Amino acid sequence: MKPAIIGIAGPVLSDAERALLRTHAPRGVILFGRNIVDAGQLRVLTAALRAVLPPGAVLMVDQEGGRVARLRPPDFPPLGAAGDLADADAAYTHGLALGTMVRAAGFDVAAAPVLDLRVEGASRVIGDRAISGDAKRVARLGGRIAEGIMAAGVIPVMKHMPGHGRALVDSHVALPRVTDMDLSDDLFAFAANRGIPWGMTAHVVYDAFDPELPATLSAKVIREVIRGRLQFEGVLLSDDLAMAALAGPPAGRALAALAAGCDIALYCAGVLEETAAVLEALDDAP
Repeated sequence: MKPAIIGIAGPVLSDAERALLRTHAPRGVILFGRNIVDAGQLRVLTAALRAVLPPGAVLMVDQEGGRVARLRPPDFPPLGAAGDLADADAAYTHGLALGTMVRAAGFDVAAAPVLDLRVEGASRVIGDRAISGDAKRVARLGGRIAEGIMAAGVIPVMKHMPGHGRALVDSHVALPRVTDMDLSDDLFAFAANRGIPWGMTAHVVYDAFDPELPATLSAKVIREVIRGRLQFEGVLLSDDLAMAALAGPPAGRALAALAAGCDIALYCAGVLEETAAVLEALDDAP
């Protein structure tokens, strides 16, 4: 399987997409709101994807609750509400319910929980997606949410390593730079939960770690911080490489993320030509 998880265009798998997946065998497919109309349509789509993907490939959904929810109903509160209102048992119940919903819809992987800090004055892109501004609370409740997701038979993905909460701009639209030099609080929840099986990088430049490259593309950040200081040994997934924080052609972004140390390149745009370029580039990758 190619080390990529990719998006598709709409609620029906096209013939061209089917051929692309069959030829290039990615690690999986991620679905978004544009791909989901109702439960019946989703069952047909996931069955079509399972039929064409190789054994062991995954279906993934970006499902946190609150603003980031592709599956509805029911509506889950944002993780910030869970952090403000819940104890550890309630956080586990939240994760179990979310994981059960994701599993029942046909998915293997949920892009949750968010373990970033909620930082006053930072970009709203994280905001109430973060459990709390208290690092110990994020670590404790985030870990319990992940345990609940796993108890439902779903792989959780903690994000965004090594911490997106301080970013002043939205990485969907521009490249953030964090100038703070003491990021020990930001790292705490990720280190405490290093046993979570999958993690996702942040498209953020950290002056404290590598003032030149965002974490997703920085071998230094991945080697010294994520794998070193945080001691994370699980599957490292890039954030969506189609986001405007990054520059260059899609294939180049994917190859750079993998060369830096990401295990899987995530490319979510669902634009056939771009997805094909990513997967074709991986045919020739070492």
